[in-house]
Amino acid sequence: MPRIPYLSSDLHEPAELVSAIRARRGGRLLHLDRMLLHSPAFARGWNAFLGAVRSELDLPARLRELAICAVAVLNGADYEFVHHAPEFLKAGGTQAQLAGVRRMAQEDPAPPLFNGVEVAVLRLTAEMTREVAVSDATFAEVRAALADEQQVVELIGTVAAYNMVSRFLVALHVSLEDSSAATQ
Repeated sequence: MPRIPYLSSDLHEPAELVSAIRARRGGRLLHLDRMLLHSPAFARGWNAFLGAVRSELDLPARLRELAICAVAVLNGADYEFVHHAPEFLKAGGTQAQLAGVRRMAQEDPAPPLFNGVEVAVLRLTAEMTREVAVSDATFAEVRAALADEQQVVELIGTVAAYNMVSRFLVALHVSLEDSSAATQ
């Protein structure tokens, strides 16, 4: 049960903002949106920022979604995992890799499930999520694994952004919709 009641699913105001969120979500408002809309200013910034993270970066979608799923597992944000696991699969990830990510709370993922770039992404994600600080060795591994500095910045920004998302979801007890739909 959420700690603050969700706003109505047929909410129409503020019209421009609700329309933009519905457009990004395929016409509906998720529980996350209905919680965020308690603060229109916050919801507006969230929609713009996370919309850019999801659709405007050069970081490959598979790596982005891998990091998001790992953050979700490490922070106990099932809502986030359920919404992003299908996106990881669409981007070329496998069910076996998702199972490996699910075990991240108990063990570090390693080959053969994940290639070198994926292992570097998962190490960075784990360090940023658990410790905040990233070791020089892990940073060097990520920098060598990704195409350029832009992708390094985008990966770090994605991990940071989805730590914010998971903390919001967990703190407010945002629950899954009856049938999972669009992603954040």
